[in-house]
Amino acid sequence: MAVQEIRAFNRFYTNLIGALDYSKHLYTPYTLTESRVLYELAHAPRTDAADLRVELSLDAGYLSRLLTRFERDGLVGRAPSERDARRQRITLTPLGREAAALLDERSREAVGSLLAGVEPERQPQLTDAMRTVREILGAGRPGTAHRDGPVLRDPVPGELGWIVQRHGAVYAAEYGWNSEFEGLVARIVADFAQRHDPRLERVWIAELDGRPVGTVMCVRDSEGGVGDAGDDGGTTGAVRDGAPGTARLRLLLVEPGARGHGLGERLIGEVVDFAREAGYRELVLWTNDVLAAARTLYLRTGFTLVAEKPHRSYGADLVGQDWRLPLQEGSAI
Repeated sequence: MAVQEIRAFNRFYTNLIGALDYSKHLYTPYTLTESRVLYELAHAPRTDAADLRVELSLDAGYLSRLLTRFERDGLVGRAPSERDARRQRITLTPLGREAAALLDERSREAVGSLLAGVEPERQPQLTDAMRTVREILGAGRPGTAHRDGPVLRDPVPGELGWIVQRHGAVYAAEYGWNSEFEGLVARIVADFAQRHDPRLERVWIAELDGRPVGTVMCVRDSEGGVGDAGDDGGTTGAVRDGAPGTARLRLLLVEPGARGHGLGERLIGEVVDFAREAGYRELVLWTNDVLAAARTLYLRTGFTLVAEKPHRSYGADLVGQDWRLPLQEGSAI
C-alpha cells in the first residue's frame, strides 16, 4: 500500500509542477535537470563538477555534456579546482547568473500561483506535510546533501527594497538609529540598481527556509570616497583605464533570528572572492565602532583598521572606522 501511495503521489506531483515538460512550464530553454544544475551553481558558486555529480546523482558523461553546452552558451566557466587540480571548478558567468535568477523568479511565480489556490489557513498544513516528507525520506540517504541551511544567491525582483527596509528596521531596533540611515541605504541601493557594472559589482542575498535573512554588496570605490554608515561606506565611481582598483564592501546585514549560522563570515568571504577574481587590488569598508560583531569578522578575514574619526550621524554619537584588505601581492594598505 505504501509503494502504491508513493507512486501515485509522484505521478500527481510531477504532473502538477510540469516536470515532464519543464521548459514549457516555466517558458525557458532549460530542462528540469539543466535548471537544477544552474540552481546548484547559483547557490554554491565554487562547486566542483564532481560535487555536482554526487549532489544530483547524475551520470558523469551526461553532466560533462551538459556543462560543455553551458560553457558554449557562455553560462559557466571551468578551471582546475583550488582543492584538487585533477577536479574541475565550475562557476557561473554573469550571463549564467542572469539565467539562474530568471529561472528562480519564474519558479517562484509558478509556486505562488499554485499556493494562490490553497486556502491561507491550510497553507501551514501543506508546508508542514512537505517538510515531513523531506525529513522522513531524506534521513540517512547516502550520497545526498540536503540544504536545509542558509544559501547565498542573487536578489530577485523586490529584494533590493527589502534591503532598504530591513536595514532601517534592524538598525533602529538595535542601535536607535533614525530614518536618516534608512534614507542613506535607499540612495546606495538605488545607485546600485541604476548604474552597477555586473562584471565588477554584485549584491548577495542570504536565504534561510525560503526567506531572505541577510545581504552584502561589493561595488567599485571612487577615488577619495567618503564613508557613510553601517558596515559600508564611500560612493561608486569610474575605474581608471578600465582596470579595477579598489572595491568597497557595503550594506552587510544578517537578521537577528538568522545569526549563529556563520552567515556574516560567508557573506564577507563572497565579497572577498568576487573582488579578487574581478582583479581589484584591495577591498575597503567603512563601519562604526558600535558594530562589534562585524568588526570581529573583519579582523578574522584579514582586514586592517587604518583610521578612526568621531562623528554624529543617524541621531547618535559614533566613531567611524576605515578598514582595508589587500587582494593582490604587493598591494599597499
